[in-house]
Amino acid sequence: MDNEAIAAVIKTRFSEAVTDSGIFRNELTFSIKKEYLIEIAGFLKNDKDLCFHFLSDLCGVDRVETDGVFEVVYHLYSIEKNHRVRIKVPISSAEPRIPTVTTIWKTADWHEREAYDMFGIIFEGHPDLRKILTPDDFEGYPLRKDYPADRRQPSTLYDRYRKGKE
Repeated sequence: MDNEAIAAVIKTRFSEAVTDSGIFRNELTFSIKKEYLIEIAGFLKNDKDLCFHFLSDLCGVDRVETDGVFEVVYHLYSIEKNHRVRIKVPISSAEPRIPTVTTIWKTADWHEREAYDMFGIIFEGHPDLRKILTPDDFEGYPLRKDYPADRRQPSTLYDRYRKGKE
């Protein structure tokens, strides 16, 4: 199935959910409303013609300064059909919450923990949403654009990673 056919299927079935779509450099991207995420994700995985069984990546994007939102981006791949799609879901920067997709793709577990740790995005229903890259006492979210580049972290980071190595 080519990008145009995939786009037609998704736009027809979820016309009320899709807010934008496009193909750039042969990559198909959709923006959807948050409330349709679980329904669309389940469809993309289970539809026999789409078979997006592999969530290859999930990441956050800080668009707060330009659009007032964070974005959660899902990169899906069908190993069986050899096609890809990218789903973007804008969420409020004032309340960055979105349902977990760990019930659909198990690999979302670590990806969602990383987005939580780096951006502070809450994945509602996640089975174990805790930091994965920074220590428990790390303050703030280092990939947010408002995170100060010269910010000093608790001394435990120094003790943990650099002490005795200078």
